[in-house]
Amino acid sequence: MNIVRLPLIACAIAIGFIAAAAPAAAAQAQSITHGGTYFGDVAVGSDQVVDGDITVYGGSADVQGRVNGDITTYGGTVQPEPGSVITGSINQYGSAWMSWIPWAPATSSMIAHEDSKLMVRLTYSVVVVLAFLLFPVRVRTALDRVEHHPGLSAAVGVLALVATVPVAVLLFISLVGWPLIPLEIVAIFAGILIGQAALGLLIGRRLYELMRPSATPSPLGALVLGLIVISAAEIVPFIGGLVTALVCLVGLGATVLAFIREAAFMGPTMGQTAPRPPIGGPPMTAA
Repeated sequence: MNIVRLPLIACAIAIGFIAAAAPAAAAQAQSITHGGTYFGDVAVGSDQVVDGDITVYGGSADVQGRVNGDITTYGGTVQPEPGSVITGSINQYGSAWMSWIPWAPATSSMIAHEDSKLMVRLTYSVVVVLAFLLFPVRVRTALDRVEHHPGLSAAVGVLALVATVPVAVLLFISLVGWPLIPLEIVAIFAGILIGQAALGLLIGRRLYELMRPSATPSPLGALVLGLIVISAAEIVPFIGGLVTALVCLVGLGATVLAFIREAAFMGPTMGQTAPRPPIGGPPMTAA
């Protein structure tokens, strides 16, 4: 896992060299309570006991409490305060050359924040894949709805999300409906998962067709590709929240429509005309 994260450190170094001339504000050290791998400065409070080894990339470790393990820093230093206890070894690598890189602490802190967001999104994507494996037929039906009726899916998603509040209030007032409130929450969450799986399939399929027009992607492969694109868009600053909201609303609406027959909310197919009545009169014969 540590080797996988090394490219992030290289990016932090590159950004530090090409950053603007104005100095960035120093990032506040994050307080930790357990061992693990961290980016940026970390701190162990005087009343804290950390069990496990601590590895820090692009930052220093300020230890005021007790650490039952080793402390290793890459591009930083270990600062034991008076009264602190470190039962393991202290290892410091690259602190000299990292000190010449301007704004490295702020850059590493930013990378750590985005890295944690990406890990959360990827974990959620695994849950979406499980929803697809559990309900493949319903996901395919939701895919058909969002592909042919994207606007209607978004509208139904908004209505379904708004309706959850009055429905929950009615269940709460009725007293006997209290056990159904958790089921309502689970149903909404499951609907969002199924809908996001459908959106991931649609996006992944379209991208795969652009890259390899002559090939047909597997459903699971298209889903994974689509979820990667959605996760990457959701961690973009400013627009990431809008992407998440849009995915949830459209996905929830597509799932609701997947439980309804298409003929129930759509009229006759465009271009399709009703059958004409037969022409009356005696049969026509040639002269």
